[in-house]
Amino acid sequence: MYSKHMISKNPLNNNWQPPADYKPVNSAIEGIIVYAPRTIEDSMGTPTTYKCPNCGATTRYDVAEGGVTCEYCGYNAPVKADQVGQKAASQEFTLETLDKAEQGWGVTRRELHCDSCGAEIAVEETAITSTCPFCASNKVNVIAPHADQLRPRFLVPFKIQPKVCRDLSAEWLGKGWFHPNELTSTTVLARFMGVYLPFWTFSAHITSAWKAEVGYEHQERYYDHSSKEWKTRTVIDWRWEKGRVAIKINDLLVNGSSHISRVILDRIHPFNLTELVAYSPDFLAGWQAHAFDISLPTAWEHGKAIMRDNAKKACYRDIPTSHVRNFSMTADFAEEVWRYILLPIYIAAYKFEDKVYQMMVNGQTGSVAGQKPVAWWKIWLAIAGLFSPGLLFGLIGLVTLLFGGIGILFLVISVILLIIGGFLSFRIYQQAVASEAS
Repeated sequence: MYSKHMISKNPLNNNWQPPADYKPVNSAIEGIIVYAPRTIEDSMGTPTTYKCPNCGATTRYDVAEGGVTCEYCGYNAPVKADQVGQKAASQEFTLETLDKAEQGWGVTRRELHCDSCGAEIAVEETAITSTCPFCASNKVNVIAPHADQLRPRFLVPFKIQPKVCRDLSAEWLGKGWFHPNELTSTTVLARFMGVYLPFWTFSAHITSAWKAEVGYEHQERYYDHSSKEWKTRTVIDWRWEKGRVAIKINDLLVNGSSHISRVILDRIHPFNLTELVAYSPDFLAGWQAHAFDISLPTAWEHGKAIMRDNAKKACYRDIPTSHVRNFSMTADFAEEVWRYILLPIYIAAYKFEDKVYQMMVNGQTGSVAGQKPVAWWKIWLAIAGLFSPGLLFGLIGLVTLLFGGIGILFLVISVILLIIGGFLSFRIYQQAVASEAS
């Protein structure tokens, strides 16, 4: 029978050492030491719990104080974490780096699963919540934590305080004349939750070889028989060319959550990765954290597609003219490295007239973006107002045609106003649809 256990018959022999991933276990035979592989739980270390040493109350990470504090007795313990910035160590794309990576959050937490959207959130053991920050559903259940979840190595701490976040969101919600006035109500703002969201960062050297037909303009004179005079025209000469371009991409951010709108995320970018610090469970005290559900290979494929597009743009910049056809390119990747990090975001998922909308605030910079419902009666009223002048002048033109040629002038003005009104109406309609569908 095959066994992964290793046995040492001579415990006094110091020349032999078990592998690093093995530990001693209880043996039924005296004088025999048995070693077995370390389990996932062993590699996680002892989880940290957050109780105030003075009064025993639950503590949390305070953005203003920059440390773990107790709101009851004033206890404060600064977080000891080195700021590493963009010099934070990266990992190569090998199975060995994944096997050696630490797992778990390193802190006692519960996992909450949303039955509506499938999101899973890690919260404090003592936290009580009944609403999903992603879809505003109340169908949230406690599940067993995933002990084998990859642990982030770096994060950007929250800098925007919750009170400031509410002020920023209230100002943003109040902008725009075609939104319902009820949006700035406290019931919407009260739903904001600070969540550390998962992101992958990728860096790579890309060497691209391109080939294309490149066109060069030159002027030539020709005789125009219709006008019986010499004229000048632009002619494009096409010829095959090729080139080679090398670029380096650092810290390309790829979202690790499938429950977040990429459109909204792009609008609250960028994050300043020079403020990355080494991961410490202390930063999670009193805050929620969302583990990744987009795997490293899937995220890397998305990242490579973005990198290829950047390489293609670099190749086009290498071509001296804007006339290009039959373009082809090969891209070779080298020195690919990745990092798993957490970034601070405030999320509010709220319901308005039975529809769910998502809103985000960058927890580092305060940038706000999201979805806002539209009061469509305002849109249709505005569109009617834009078309009214053209229709009015058209009616006047038709009536005045009975009394002479002056009606033609009104009809011409009517057509111009209708074109302008149609263009502006289309723009307003596009903005309204984008506001709800971000």
